[in-house]
Amino acid sequence: MHDFLAFFLIQVLLLAVILSVHTYLGLHIIRRGLIFSDLALDQLAAFGVIVGIGIGLEGGTTGSYIVSFLATFLGAVLLAVVKPKSKHIPREAVIGIIYCLALVACLMVSDKMTGGMSYVTQTLSGSMLWVTWSLVLVTVAAYILLSVFHYKYREKIIGITDKKNVEHENFWDFMFFLTQGIITVLIVPIAGVLLAYSFLMIPAAIGVLFTRGWSQGLLIGWTTGFVASLTGLLFSYFFRLPYGPCLVLALGAFFFGALILRILLPEKV
Repeated sequence: MHDFLAFFLIQVLLLAVILSVHTYLGLHIIRRGLIFSDLALDQLAAFGVIVGIGIGLEGGTTGSYIVSFLATFLGAVLLAVVKPKSKHIPREAVIGIIYCLALVACLMVSDKMTGGMSYVTQTLSGSMLWVTWSLVLVTVAAYILLSVFHYKYREKIIGITDKKNVEHENFWDFMFFLTQGIITVLIVPIAGVLLAYSFLMIPAAIGVLFTRGWSQGLLIGWTTGFVASLTGLLFSYFFRLPYGPCLVLALGAFFFGALILRILLPEKV
């Protein structure tokens, strides 16, 4: 019983913190229509982890995080700067190309490593079952700093999302993607690419279904995302099923439940 409570407490705290920032950033991503930007950054972070392992840096070490950050930094620059002028080439196409190149790069590098495919699998599924209190505290501290940054400069970043005229728009666009990249570097080694993307996209999508407001959307998204994640966590623990896939499926089930509820309710406000 003690082991279960210790496991449950560390997971609950980590999920609560992760979902708070991811849901907020997800609201931006959905409203801006850049649906796969996080997936591209997630895959770049995974590429950095694999490159780090290839040059002798153990995953989860400072050196591994630095290499992963450099990869996502490049991605943040590309996402902020590369904006096709032609209406025939949507920005989402560029994001898809970045993701594709990052994934192919992961496969090519891992192909030259002993047991390389196992590293690719790990970057997809993560290792949230093995998180420690020290890792949780570092993640919490980083997420608090990022939250402070977004709150202080919310008018700039929300202004871009709401398509208002913002001075130095490219710079603030880059800062948005950079902060998104930082949380990607922190979360991908823990949760993996697929769960990290689900954390960012699904709760925010649920919030957008029911409200146009930022605060209300954040509250709805975080609450439903947290309950869904706890459901997946308990299902994984008691039925001895893979942790990451259980959380992704639980989040997905809540999303489709929200879609049905949206049909039955009056128009959102």
